[in-house]
Amino acid sequence: MAGIRVWSIVVGVVAVLVGWTLLFRPFASLTVLLLLVVVGLLVMAGSRLAELERPWAALDLVPATAYLLAAVAVLVWPGSAVVVLVWVVGLSLLVDGVVALVHAVRDRGPGRITSALRGTATVVLGVLALSWPDVTSIVVAVVFGIRVLWTGLELVWQGVRGRTAGRPTGQPAPAGPRPWWRRSLSFVAAAATLVLAVALAGVGSLVSNSTPVPDDFYTAPEDVPGEPGALLRTDDFDRAIPDGARAWRILYTTTALGDEPALASAIVVVPDDAGAAPLPVVAWAHGTTGVAEGCAPSLLADPFEAGAMFTLDEAIGNDWAVVATDYVGLGTEGPHAYLVGEPAGHAVLDAVRAARAVEEISLADRTVVWGHSQGGHAALWAGILAEDHAPDAGVVGVAAMAPASNLTGLITNLDEVPGGSIFASYVLDGFASTYDDVDVDDYVRGAAEVQVEEMATRCLSGPGALVNIAEYLVQDTSVFDTDPTSGALGARLEENVPAGPIAAPLLLAQGETDPLVIPSAQQEYADQRCDSGGGPVDYRTYPDRDHVGVVADDSPLVPDLLEWTRQRFAGEEAADTCG
Repeated sequence: MAGIRVWSIVVGVVAVLVGWTLLFRPFASLTVLLLLVVVGLLVMAGSRLAELERPWAALDLVPATAYLLAAVAVLVWPGSAVVVLVWVVGLSLLVDGVVALVHAVRDRGPGRITSALRGTATVVLGVLALSWPDVTSIVVAVVFGIRVLWTGLELVWQGVRGRTAGRPTGQPAPAGPRPWWRRSLSFVAAAATLVLAVALAGVGSLVSNSTPVPDDFYTAPEDVPGEPGALLRTDDFDRAIPDGARAWRILYTTTALGDEPALASAIVVVPDDAGAAPLPVVAWAHGTTGVAEGCAPSLLADPFEAGAMFTLDEAIGNDWAVVATDYVGLGTEGPHAYLVGEPAGHAVLDAVRAARAVEEISLADRTVVWGHSQGGHAALWAGILAEDHAPDAGVVGVAAMAPASNLTGLITNLDEVPGGSIFASYVLDGFASTYDDVDVDDYVRGAAEVQVEEMATRCLSGPGALVNIAEYLVQDTSVFDTDPTSGALGARLEENVPAGPIAAPLLLAQGETDPLVIPSAQQEYADQRCDSGGGPVDYRTYPDRDHVGVVADDSPLVPDLLEWTRQRFAGEEAADTCG
């Protein structure tokens, strides 16, 4: 029996170490997770085999076999790590939990309540694993780690206290029930695990429901005009609107790629005390908020700051109207063509045209387009398309701040950027849903396919963003196994570089410590912009400012932007930094 006790302690210690590492050090790498999960599955199988003393030994062979087969599956199909991990861990936990519940029903001893708690907790953990198909770091590390850690503690306790496991066939069990303190310890462990499992299920539900759902406002009416820029619907809007202002959300017509008719939504904000004189318009193109329909700024808790606009108060204080598009596919029916130029530029321009039809306000025929990051890319495209698509929008200036200008350089750099896989998932989703010749599977390694797909369903802010960050942390290599600048994707990225001439004056702003949009690449783009013809280019850089910091409310860019915009509305001559 001493050998069995030592075996129980040794295996228990291994299980505790594996479970502890999975639970509290889950983000080492996907490779480490695979190794730990295999060890954990083997430990779980061993612990179930150790319970063959029960009257229904054959029943306990079921979870033991499930754990063994799961370990083999992870070893045999490591290239499909995410899918395999989710299914083998989830299903093996479900099998284990169901068997424990069967014991709870059939047992007549005092341990039946503990078996019921343990079985329920394990089933909940299994369902949770299958419900989050892409979150390996949480499904495997947290969910499975809890189960392995618990099993390890039980094995160590049994070994220290001398409880035998695997009693020889025919040897009777000790007379009488187990001591109360052993029953109490098992009960507390099972109850604690159930509480934690239910808590994790609650977190899972919160994450699943974190992306807003568009309401009926965003649904197309029966009669939709054919021309872009037509106002279809208005509704009062008051979320995160500054004092002294009033706002509406609007639904309007625009065009997607290839002049395909589409709908988009926007927010229109004007000063409360605006007089009879028409208000100059700032057309705001927001930065990345996500690619799912529910990620429209007009649906988010903080619609302007979510897209990196921190100067709404200043714009309203200057007696300017702000028209902020959501783009096609955010709020309205998708897809959202993330970083595809034409649909974004059209949505910006057509929002201004539609806003002029709002009865309660009067807007001037002078528009300055502002945009940051994704919105900077949209602003540049709006400037390129303005004369042909919407000359009546009256674009007199374009301010692009840290714009996604060099798309091929941007996607190549994502492996070096914190959270880069999140933006990679948005790019892949946007281009694959827009272009028939772009296939995500051609570029993403098998182990990351599920993660990339699920990341694209969550917004860049809110609880879902925390899950995306966790997924980024667990990645030990790029999500790509093929160069994303090659093939169809590379060609489409090149097509959407905003390279055409912009007739209006252009302010191009860049933070010098930006890790996402590399300053050297932006300098190269600025030089190309100087050679492309069109209006004057004013390229400004800001030391010690990163990607979002360059547009923060304390950035030196803010007063520069406000003064430059005032000058455009006043018709003053624009500075030109092109040599």
